[in-house]
Amino acid sequence: MSNKDTTTEKMKADPPQDNLQQDPAPVSSEEGREEEKNRWLFEKMPVPKALATMAVPTVISQMIVLIYNMADTFYIGRTNNPYMVAGAALILPIFNVCIAVANIAGTGGGTLIARLMGARNPRSARRIASFSIWFSAFMGLFFAVMTAVFMHPLLTLLGASSQTYDFARQYCTCVIVLGGTPTITAMTMGNLLRNVGCSKQAGFAISMGGIINIILDPIFMFVLLPPGHEILGAGLATALTNTFTCTYFVITILRLHNPILHFSLKDGLPGSVLLASFFGVGIPAAMGPFLFDLDYIVLDRLMAAHSDIALAAIGIVLKAERLPLNVGIGLCLGMVPLAAYNYSAKNYARMQSVLKATRAAGIAISIGSIALYELFAPYLIRIFIKDPATVALGTDFLRIRVLATIMMFLSFIYVYFFQALGQGRMALFLVIMRWFMINIPMLFILDRFFGQYGLAWSQLVSDVLVAFFSWLLYRNYRKKHLLPVLRAQSTIL
Repeated sequence: MSNKDTTTEKMKADPPQDNLQQDPAPVSSEEGREEEKNRWLFEKMPVPKALATMAVPTVISQMIVLIYNMADTFYIGRTNNPYMVAGAALILPIFNVCIAVANIAGTGGGTLIARLMGARNPRSARRIASFSIWFSAFMGLFFAVMTAVFMHPLLTLLGASSQTYDFARQYCTCVIVLGGTPTITAMTMGNLLRNVGCSKQAGFAISMGGIINIILDPIFMFVLLPPGHEILGAGLATALTNTFTCTYFVITILRLHNPILHFSLKDGLPGSVLLASFFGVGIPAAMGPFLFDLDYIVLDRLMAAHSDIALAAIGIVLKAERLPLNVGIGLCLGMVPLAAYNYSAKNYARMQSVLKATRAAGIAISIGSIALYELFAPYLIRIFIKDPATVALGTDFLRIRVLATIMMFLSFIYVYFFQALGQGRMALFLVIMRWFMINIPMLFILDRFFGQYGLAWSQLVSDVLVAFFSWLLYRNYRKKHLLPVLRAQSTIL
């Protein structure tokens, strides 16, 4: 894709197989009402209210996802076994690969659907919707099988020791091998629902899944399975929960009668122009979690070189610090459909207002989060484990890493914004710059000179640099591509 995003123009003049004007599909009265409601949300509703409509359910669901992701660590920590906690922490990079796979279809397909809706091309949007769901299901199955086949070398690469390997293997078998396919498919369907304006339905399904997981964890860990198998119980509960969530998403989409979302391929596969846009944004979006993963792998291995206690501490911190991060992600996920739709509709003024409102809300939440973490860091660590050495080290790590919250939010908001605009290359550049060019090298540098505490400080140092360069890239794009159109529109008005 070019920086001028010629994809939108191509979508309006699709080749015959993707042209809405050729053999348009009939729309029922119920689907028509749903379409009118979405147009009001995307085009006319005041920006703060529209952002709240899209983002609040997503933020709530992200919070519940955070809680149920931490629930495993919390319940495993009740065993007071740091090796079991470390074993679960080792699987986080593998789970993030699931997110990366889901982002290909969920972000690539979801943002494209929003832009197609803005370009008044619902037929092509339907093709992308069905293709996204089936693509994610196939990729989820493939990833689960590959993980099962190569589990031993994979866990060894991640830094599993003789004390943590069996625990990591049990957890990985349940969460990734058994639960990977429904997890990836559910993430994709949730993204698609948000991008067609059904944020409440997506948020409810994800929230309900999180609550069920929190309930099932202690039942499997402390009631159904014997002592010593707590991590296996946590994994089984998570796999069952994600399977239930995926099933619920399927039922929700079937009952919604949304004019865009469906599972049938009767409209045909997307043409080359649509597939180029699908993968042009989806693959860069997948690179984000992948490099995030790589950063965690490096961090885990460098921490493990200091001690298993340090590894357990950073594993807990990486879960606990996600509160502001998940809220920020929820805000950005609410922003993306609104920005994508109005970009394609060439309503750049509204698109800019959406970005500004999201940025202001994210900064305010980040400031509040820093204050809370600095005050209550030791109490948060003790929620997960009582081991004094792990608590002391985890408290220090958390208080240091949370200082990066504002800069971290300002780093990834521009990645989401460029994804919304279909600017996959720019989003990919920001992702590669953040993780591969700055964050990961900084880990090695600060570990070399300051040891395990240097690893904790690396996040703040890196994100200050990343946020600055991200803003420069956005300012240049806005000056070159958006401001001339905004000035022209103002002159006409």
